[in-house]
Amino acid sequence: MSNTQVLETNRVGESQSHVHRMYFMGPNTFSEPWHLPHTPPEQVKEIVYEGAFNAFVDEINTLAIYQWWEGSVHSILCILAYPLAWSWKQWRRRMKLQQLREFVRSEYDHACLRSCRSRALYEGLKVAATPDLMLAYIDFFLGGDEKRSDLPPSVHQRFPMSLLFGGDGSYMTPFSLQNDNIITSLMSQSVPPTTWYRFVAGLNAQLRLVRRGCLRAKFRPVLIWIETFANPSLRIHGVRVDLAWFQAMTDGYCHYGLWVYAVEDGMDRVSLEGPDGEPRSQQHSREETYLSRSQRIAGGNIRRKIYGGVLDINSLKMLKEKRDVLFALSFLIHNTKPVGHQDLVGLVISVLLLGDFSLVLLTLLQLFSLSVADVFLVLFILPLGILLPFPAGINALFSHGPRRSAGLARVYALWNITSLINIGVAFLCGYVHYSMQSRKKTPYIWNMDESEWWIFPLALLLCKCIQSKLVNLHVANLEIQDRSLYVNDFELFWETED
Repeated sequence: MSNTQVLETNRVGESQSHVHRMYFMGPNTFSEPWHLPHTPPEQVKEIVYEGAFNAFVDEINTLAIYQWWEGSVHSILCILAYPLAWSWKQWRRRMKLQQLREFVRSEYDHACLRSCRSRALYEGLKVAATPDLMLAYIDFFLGGDEKRSDLPPSVHQRFPMSLLFGGDGSYMTPFSLQNDNIITSLMSQSVPPTTWYRFVAGLNAQLRLVRRGCLRAKFRPVLIWIETFANPSLRIHGVRVDLAWFQAMTDGYCHYGLWVYAVEDGMDRVSLEGPDGEPRSQQHSREETYLSRSQRIAGGNIRRKIYGGVLDINSLKMLKEKRDVLFALSFLIHNTKPVGHQDLVGLVISVLLLGDFSLVLLTLLQLFSLSVADVFLVLFILPLGILLPFPAGINALFSHGPRRSAGLARVYALWNITSLINIGVAFLCGYVHYSMQSRKKTPYIWNMDESEWWIFPLALLLCKCIQSKLVNLHVANLEIQDRSLYVNDFELFWETED
């Protein structure tokens, strides 16, 4: 057998023995690392030893915590150069995921599993994460010696089922639904794979337009798309999805995702659990609901409930959201729809990059004619922020592969925005010297009129803003190759399903 056939066989075997997916809580930041609840989910209580599972969770949670110096380095880099802080955070996230996967794969003895075969072969648990490294999960698999006819459960037995989004709605990590082999294999029991693939692609195209800080407005088109494009097609196969929020932390951090359930008797109903832990049906209720049972914190008598709720047009109005400093810049850098003409957009960005670099040199030369100190101030507040966008842009434009190019283009956009602070310093230095020269009535060394000191910094500012808008389009063209994902016609959208 070829390597491809072996991998495909392994994937099929994994999907057939899959029992449950348990999501980590937290966004995987230095202050809010990943962690697991101590109480095992109802779906895996029959295949794990609860005491050993609690010990396993303790080890995982301890391992997932970042060292103090990692967060300190990130804080320093945020002040000096935010793009470097972002790269540092992603690198440490990647190392943390690798550390967790290595621990579960080869270091942990799998003592929490009841299956003798799983414990002997170190199988049965698998850690994975979304590409943005913000959402992680543990998949539970059967060992093959359980001799249980009711395991693994079919997709209908798993309904209602939660599928969480990766990302947080920011420019660098937009919301997305990961469509891996296990989820596709499970959903194929009800929905044809081609239909599910098309649904996920369309949903992700809508989700990338959602912007953190204005979720109430940006989630509304997603809800409309789900009701007008997704559910009419999925309902044919007896499945319905709803947008939902899942709050699993005491500090109010929410995960967003889908609530997937079966359509019965022609009515769209979802089985949720009430405050007393008893199942109940809800038909698009706008009230807060419990999506899982109460969980007891290990070592104490405090009971913590995991809340969640289905989002609709009305409940969106009550959605709480936090805004940070970067929200003010979202009008410049944000995810948008593709416009096509990828080569033309790339060519214009290349021309603007050359113009940008020329204006930077002219601005520095103008400041050098005033004072060497001004040049150092512009160069090092923030450090080299005015020079690095050019090599970052060249690297993004001439890299290979759409995914890699899109990632580098986002980093280029961060450097481009960071350089606005340097331009602000150039404006301030020019204004101060202009005011001083006006009082002394002495001419500039430059032949330029005294009142025209602002021309180069202003031209550079406009160039940066235009670049930001074009980079948004460039990233969209790279990430969304199929523009039919944004069509407004239901039939046309599903025509390309095959």
